[in-house]
Amino acid sequence: MAMATFTSFPHLPSILSKPTPLFCRRLSFICFSSSLSFPSKTLMPDASPPSSSRSTIPVTIPRVALQSAPPSAFRNSKADAKSKPKPKKESKGIEQGKFNTGKDVKEGIARSAPPKYSKAARRFYNEHIKAKSDKTDEGPRRLNKVLAAAGVASRRNSDELIFQGKVTVNGTVCTSPQTKVDISKDSIYVNGNRLPKRLPHKLYFAVNKPKGYICSCGEEPKSIISLFDEYLKGWHRKHQGIPKPRLYTVGRLDVATTGLIIVTNDGDFAQRLSHPSSQIPKEYIATINGVVNRRHLIAISEGTLIEGIKCVPDFVELLPTQGDASRPRLKIVVHEGRNHEVRELVKNAGLELSSLKRVRINRFRLPSDLGLGKFVQLKDSDMKLLEG
Repeated sequence: MAMATFTSFPHLPSILSKPTPLFCRRLSFICFSSSLSFPSKTLMPDASPPSSSRSTIPVTIPRVALQSAPPSAFRNSKADAKSKPKPKKESKGIEQGKFNTGKDVKEGIARSAPPKYSKAARRFYNEHIKAKSDKTDEGPRRLNKVLAAAGVASRRNSDELIFQGKVTVNGTVCTSPQTKVDISKDSIYVNGNRLPKRLPHKLYFAVNKPKGYICSCGEEPKSIISLFDEYLKGWHRKHQGIPKPRLYTVGRLDVATTGLIIVTNDGDFAQRLSHPSSQIPKEYIATINGVVNRRHLIAISEGTLIEGIKCVPDFVELLPTQGDASRPRLKIVVHEGRNHEVRELVKNAGLELSSLKRVRINRFRLPSDLGLGKFVQLKDSDMKLLEG
């Protein structure tokens, strides 16, 4: 290690203000052993002319130690800093297990524990267990709705039973259909028969209606509900302690019209789907006897009066011929669902209707492999297409 010591120098200001460049470049690390010391007398500029006899100011220059390598403590601290993992940057305002608004939501930043179950297990639970529990009718509900959901009678007939005093709740005759009851807690009797403590799940079916069947909930042999006789016959074997569901159609189709119709036991869903205010489109395929010209299409697209209300279709199109079929086919889309609406539109255009089939409700289309008189239970994805 090279050591250098300087005791005095007559030109101190020039050294301090202009250090030697070569000397600075060679100093890699400097260790000061002492500091600069000045006399107690304050240095002031002297206006008198310089004199050679004036004594010089003693100056002590510190001892400078030149090192070719950094100290070991410095090297150790740098190595420790590189080995330590860098802390992750955390976004401000993010709570545990929650997403924040703005950029954090877009990037999906969240501090939450890993999922307890696998993705497949969670999907199975959501589709089969949670979906069924969400469709149950638990909690207080109106008495007439409970009777209808339990399959006792329709809501209107349930009102008549209540008015006639044939329904008791917790041992007291109830004559108000609006009375709130909880079937899991209250004791409800109808004509001396007690209602079960559980109600059937909400059920939704798509049916390919055959020609000649009517949309009725009665005991007619050719009603659409009669297509479910075999399904309901084994109900108690598969669902012990739960009454049979009371099924009915959503809307109506003419006795001569075939195709898609929905069957359910959910009255609120049926009301939403069938009410004209929902503006849900329905697609029909009409087979025509004779020739269809451009003027016929214009007449259909202009609409017609049905029960004093002007009904205009959403879409009319002449479909291409299919194989050996010689009769022209029209695709007609309507959204109001008035009684005999499509038949009246075709009749008003001067055409003769051979057959009519409904193939779509909203975005749900009749399955191509579903035969006449057959039905299929709808999945959650199908329900989204229906309600749209």
